[in-house]
Amino acid sequence: MQDKVQDDKDWDIIVRPNSSPFQINLKEVWAYKDLITLMVKRDITSVYKQTVLGPLWMFIQPIFITAIYTFTFSASAGLSTDGIPPILFYLIGQTFWVYFADCLNKTSNTFISNAAVFGKVYFPRLVMPFSVIISGLVKLGLQLSLLIIVYIYYFNTTDQIHPQWPYFILLPVFVVIMGFFSLSLGIIFSSFTTKYRDFTFLLGFGVQLLMFLSFVTFPASMFSPAKQQLLLCNPIATLMEAIKFILTGHGTFSINYIITAIIITTLLFFFSVIIFNKTEKSFMDTV
Repeated sequence: MQDKVQDDKDWDIIVRPNSSPFQINLKEVWAYKDLITLMVKRDITSVYKQTVLGPLWMFIQPIFITAIYTFTFSASAGLSTDGIPPILFYLIGQTFWVYFADCLNKTSNTFISNAAVFGKVYFPRLVMPFSVIISGLVKLGLQLSLLIIVYIYYFNTTDQIHPQWPYFILLPVFVVIMGFFSLSLGIIFSSFTTKYRDFTFLLGFGVQLLMFLSFVTFPASMFSPAKQQLLLCNPIATLMEAIKFILTGHGTFSINYIITAIIITTLLFFFSVIIFNKTEKSFMDTV
């Protein structure tokens, strides 16, 4: 009996491996937006499932960390907060840093934590890291409500807050850049950890180190101009300082460094997708 060969047009859906590691099929990722929505719901509900306080942990964490940093760095060590009330200074830093760090840590486990699912059914693998970034935005949105309350209090009770209203429109842009930067780094680490688990330990150490180099706990004004220029090459440091400047009027706001952060993030994203495409073809053999 002669086999009948069917053309591509005879099928509704055709699944093929990427022909090139440079292929970035975001259209296919968008086609699976329903799956992304389900993954976002899963990420949010699973974290606080079987906990007594539930989503309140989203607020408890930044409150406690802000209190510890205020006591340790400001009250005890007497470190400068660049003219910003210490509680507000550390709360701003923690709110946006936690979003970046959580997205980075979770996307770095994309292949390992989802190996069982990847081995059973096909869908664009980029769905997983994108769902992590979106679920992180939901958490960030809730934590911003706490920041807004503290911000309004200091705005009405002190004269240290000078909002830069014309630049407020840039805040969502900075959050998107921060999200894509964490996504890119996370994808790269996820690709490497499938074969070399050492990168898991390196990432844990690197995230802690990066926090102290990103002006989360220290203002840029504590450093000399030459050191500031070096540290501001880090996109997160640039965005942190820009966010503080927009909200309080204190900090470093440089269009040149912001453009540099956008360029670095864009190049890193395309590089990370190339690495991701190469890894997903064979990761089931090594994970």
